[in-house]
Amino acid sequence: MENFKIFVVEDDAWYGELLEYHLSMNPDYAVQKFLNGKDCIGHLTESPDLITLDYSLPDGNGLDFLKKIKQYDPDIPVIIISGQDNINTAVDLLRHGAYDYLIKDENTKDRLWNMVMRIKENTSLKKQVDVLKDELGKKYDFSKTIIGNSLAIRKIFSMMEKASQTNINVSITGETGTGKELVAKAIHYNGERKKKPFVAVNMAAIPKDLIESELFGHERGSFTGSTGRKIGLFEQANGGTIFLDEIAELDLNLQSKLLRVLQERELTRVGGEEKVKLDVRVIVATHKNLKEEVALKNFREDLYYRVIGLPIELPALRERGSDVLLLAKYFVEDFCKSNNLSIPSIHADTQEKLLGYHFPGNVRELKALMDVATVMCNGKEITADDVNLSATAKQQNLISEEKTLRAYTQDIIQHFLRKYDHNVVRVADKLDIGKSTIYKMIQNKELEMPN
Repeated sequence: MENFKIFVVEDDAWYGELLEYHLSMNPDYAVQKFLNGKDCIGHLTESPDLITLDYSLPDGNGLDFLKKIKQYDPDIPVIIISGQDNINTAVDLLRHGAYDYLIKDENTKDRLWNMVMRIKENTSLKKQVDVLKDELGKKYDFSKTIIGNSLAIRKIFSMMEKASQTNINVSITGETGTGKELVAKAIHYNGERKKKPFVAVNMAAIPKDLIESELFGHERGSFTGSTGRKIGLFEQANGGTIFLDEIAELDLNLQSKLLRVLQERELTRVGGEEKVKLDVRVIVATHKNLKEEVALKNFREDLYYRVIGLPIELPALRERGSDVLLLAKYFVEDFCKSNNLSIPSIHADTQEKLLGYHFPGNVRELKALMDVATVMCNGKEITADDVNLSATAKQQNLISEEKTLRAYTQDIIQHFLRKYDHNVVRVADKLDIGKSTIYKMIQNKELEMPN
């Protein structure tokens, strides 16, 4: 592991040697001393992890050199050490990015020691996060995210590549189970924002009266029960990407508020006045035809043109030919690796059965089928009998067990939530029940929703 590199900039040779000696007691620190600011600036290419900077230097003051350091690399922590206790100077330095401001006295070296330890820990964590995000980017390599070699999928790879090279908004359409969120993640983690947050939001899963607060945040006391400030999902995604799944389910009134945020690139938390600047890439998804929703007056035309960006339409599994077999093999191998099982082959009759099936649940349904088939097979080969299409095509016999009416109700609603990708509005419409009934059951932990 490389040493933690510290630049000490101090024109008082004795004091500089004192700091160097004190910090060098930690063998993990590599301390380099400079007598003036100009020499320090000239060595920034050596990528120091931390700089301690005397405020009064022979060739300029600490603020001037702080600005130059931050201009070169805004992420380098800079601790200002001064012989003067001036609150206005301290505030000004902190405002320009100084990590902290220390006054020279008998306790300075001990306070500096503790401060450097904290900075080193934070820097180490940041480097670990960066490494993990790089690995995450590799995980979301296009060819690994979506398995397939059909013409339809190769076209999707091409669109994803184009999307990842710019910050253009993206709209993803396709049937439930085709992998819209996976595509959104792959675009994010292969683009320049990959080390910034990716925040996914299922618009249909948030109650109407809470969605504005969830998206844009709120201030303390803005409504009953708001006991503190809440940072909304857009702020959490700042610098990165926000993925708005099932965008077509957003209420018209909230559509206008979303449009304003996207146009102005800033938001105001509910109950607040402060303007929060935003730099967020927007990727939306829906199983509906947004253009038709505009014609039906269910979706604002101006918001449509704001979010449509680069449209990517994911093909249904039945339109992908032999990709079904590639995916089936991948899911079997993945399941076996996760459960320490030997990998069975897939019989020719099984392959023919899979190719002849319509797959209304798309890739998600195929995965569920192959997981069960892998468990049911003899360990060497998956036969046609092991693939029970009715298991995913038909609903369970609900009266096979004795349960309360409430428990039966939970089972039915949970079944349809899974079937319709946890789209509360759609399930309420299919079952002819109120959306509030489903939302209350979700809040009471009677129903499961994806995180």
